[in-house]
Amino acid sequence: MYWRWRSNCFNIGNNQLIIKSNINPKSLNYQNNFDRMSELVSDLKKKKRIINIGGSLESRKRHISRGKVLPRERIAHLLDDKDNALEIGELAGYDLNNNETPSGSIVCVIGKVSGRDSMIIANDATVKGGTYFPITLKKHLRSLEIAKENNLACINLVDSGGANLREQTGIFADKEGFGRIFFEMANMSSVGIPQISAVLGSCTAGGAYIPAMSDETVIVKKNGTIFLGGPHLVKAATGEITNEQDLGGAELHTKLSGVADYFANDDYDALNIIKSIMKNLNYKKKYDLNLKDAVDPKYDPHEIYGILPTELKEQYDVKEIIARLVDNSELDEFKSNYGTTLVTGFAYLMGIPIGIVANNGILFSESSLKATHFIQLCEQRGIPILFLQNIAGFMIGRSYEEKGIAKDGAKLVNAVSTVTVPKLTLIIGGSFGAGNYAMCGRAYSPRFLFSWPNSKISVMGGEIAANVLSSVKEAQYEKLGKKWKAEKRLNFQKEIIDQFDYEGSPYYASARLWDDGILDPLETRKKIALGLLNSLNSKRKNGKFGIFRM
Repeated sequence: MYWRWRSNCFNIGNNQLIIKSNINPKSLNYQNNFDRMSELVSDLKKKKRIINIGGSLESRKRHISRGKVLPRERIAHLLDDKDNALEIGELAGYDLNNNETPSGSIVCVIGKVSGRDSMIIANDATVKGGTYFPITLKKHLRSLEIAKENNLACINLVDSGGANLREQTGIFADKEGFGRIFFEMANMSSVGIPQISAVLGSCTAGGAYIPAMSDETVIVKKNGTIFLGGPHLVKAATGEITNEQDLGGAELHTKLSGVADYFANDDYDALNIIKSIMKNLNYKKKYDLNLKDAVDPKYDPHEIYGILPTELKEQYDVKEIIARLVDNSELDEFKSNYGTTLVTGFAYLMGIPIGIVANNGILFSESSLKATHFIQLCEQRGIPILFLQNIAGFMIGRSYEEKGIAKDGAKLVNAVSTVTVPKLTLIIGGSFGAGNYAMCGRAYSPRFLFSWPNSKISVMGGEIAANVLSSVKEAQYEKLGKKWKAEKRLNFQKEIIDQFDYEGSPYYASARLWDDGILDPLETRKKIALGLLNSLNSKRKNGKFGIFRM
């Protein structure tokens, strides 16, 4: 593996760098926090277990009766080490499409296959025949984006009926439509990012271009089919009567058309052929970072449960979280006495050097300038950056505007936008307004973005939004010379708060792929490390910062 474990090594390095924890695990507040987070994590695990089942029992039985292997089992067979894999968008589609598209009907996992870091994209034919809904397409494209940014080989396990025709307006003609898959495949192949496909089931219409545009393609006899138009369409369009295998089966495509390169007897044979293909890629990963042996944090990561408050309004010291994520709980803090509502510093996470930018309150001019300076240091030294988001936004008010908080915040947004080192973002609390932007939200292209189950993401908090909107509405009443009854005002505010609570949920966000997944705090250290390691496949281009308004 990439890292070697070393436990109880708390006296290495400079002891003054070790974060001193001040929490009291016996306090009532800690216990209440711990119990609440335990409930949230339990609910998260329950949701994931249900989602991972895939389609209905009847659909899964039918799938297996055809000699097929379920998609997650296919992926597990491919992986060198399934315990060190990173799933993307596991909760995509949650509470969408009547909950009939678990995981967006496609499973996307990053892991090593024959030693090569790879993005595996597997259609789930037990869910609506593996057909594409808008969320399926969005997840597929997000997975390709990750593969392109991090130089991951792409392995397509194709088993799909193609576009869901009832959803055609949401997936067909736009720039980010179905055709974008083939555009990205072509461009990745052109720069040497392998595109490999195994056709394990249906591959119809536009979807036929996935194996046709791959560098190498495997097809399974009897189950695998590739055609631009299936038998029903051919009959309707031309009158010709044929069947699926004669039209696009394994025999035809490996002996006559040449669309596929390898004939496989069954799923496992096809997956083993993929492994052999991956062995011949002639790729060796090079590290530009000074990696070290991993060291456990000095403090128990389980204590994160008791540190995170039940209410986002409650403040806590983010260094208590950092102490339970980084190696030996060591942080070489930068500008520790300046702009203290933001923590910046260098650390190692499972042996990987990182720069940390973590909220410890609202953003002021000083904290914005401090972060901008620190990001420039990380860029100069080629060190990846981990953003820990728990942010209400920028400070507002006349005196702060006079001091130029808009231009100081703009410097931070500029730096976050143009820095070229890998950026990873973890939402550990609230993510509101422009604070989401400054702390590398989805719009700023972090390589990976994860959330914790207590997180919230909104343009602003529900109570603030309710107060703002009710003030506007009350002003409208006053202009008309009317009085807004208190009861109606309270009901109006409650509706707004309820809406923001629902739409601010991490599940609402994850279902729409605003993040790459919701993590149990206990698995975060490992998952972030896997994201960092996969990001090291890509070669960094030295970037240039834009104009910082002085």
